[in-house]
Amino acid sequence: NAGTEAGVYISVYGERGDTGSRQLLRSQKAKKFLKGQTDIFAVEAVHLGCLYKIVIGHNGLGSGNGWFLDKVVIKDPVTDLDYTFLCHRWLDQGQDDGKTARELPVTDASTFPGRQELELKREKTWAAEKWKFQKGITLQFYNRLTRGFICLYPDGRVDALGDKKNKYGKVFCMWMY
Repeated sequence: NAGTEAGVYISVYGERGDTGSRQLLRSQKAKKFLKGQTDIFAVEAVHLGCLYKIVIGHNGLGSGNGWFLDKVVIKDPVTDLDYTFLCHRWLDQGQDDGKTARELPVTDASTFPGRQELELKREKTWAAEKWKFQKGITLQFYNRLTRGFICLYPDGRVDALGDKKNKYGKVFCMWMY
């Protein structure tokens, strides 16, 4: 009883506007919104830019109108990006919190412009800096607010009293602002 016969609608929101409420009518399957089934719909709209949320729900009509929605994936044909909106909840007046509509934020990292480049930079930076976190290294962080050092010792101890001088000679220091 996780599928629905109710009329399902969706509104897609992006940086350039939204689609307004659109009923999902023509699935590639003969019967839509059945338990365990993936339905595919074409929704025509102007290009919305990067997507950030959807509102999806149903009108509550028909027998067995409660619906368990796992997720929605929207493929942008202009950018070829996939946007994922996780739900994994009931849209049902008699289940969960009784709501038949949900606002779902995007959960896919592809929505952030330059995200792949940023991730590549992060990986390169970690590859260059991870030696600082190897066994036997003492880390000192200088806190400008307290004007003291916070030390992280190789054995896992932390000296957070903020000593005013660097008592370990030449060890790696990170400046905290």
